[in-house]
Amino acid sequence: MTGMSQATTILIIDDNVNLAQGFAQVLARAGFAAHTAYTAEEGLRLAQAQPPDAIILDIRMPFVNGVGFLYRLRALAAHRHTPVMVVTGASVNEEMRAELRDLRALLRFKPLGMSELLAETRMLLTQDWSGPEVSASTKRTSLTRRNGFSDTSQD
Repeated sequence: MTGMSQATTILIIDDNVNLAQGFAQVLARAGFAAHTAYTAEEGLRLAQAQPPDAIILDIRMPFVNGVGFLYRLRALAAHRHTPVMVVTGASVNEEMRAELRDLRALLRFKPLGMSELLAETRMLLTQDWSGPEVSASTKRTSLTRRNGFSDTSQD
């Protein structure tokens, strides 16, 4: 590097390839280093190999959903406080909202315009994410949600 600071890295995890790539392009044009993953498993591998400064995460993905990803991410000491913004086009009930709060994730709804994506990402990076560990009530969620297995594949 020649006197220039390293770009802030954002990992985008979404099974909708076009959406993930679109988010990455918008963020890259704004000066972020944007990486994409199209499954929760791939996202977790990338997060461990190249720790991002923040993660943008779809909630409804096949096999392991966004909540399952968050449990796995928060179990890793290096990622207990990594900022995560969950984006979804689906409705989210109060139980799920509480679970996402316990997992220290910011919830936003699709569609996100370019300026909104940038504003939300910048806000995500400025918040304090060093909240309490996942609560016991969160750990008592259903086996399906806790393991992150999803029977839906699309938003």
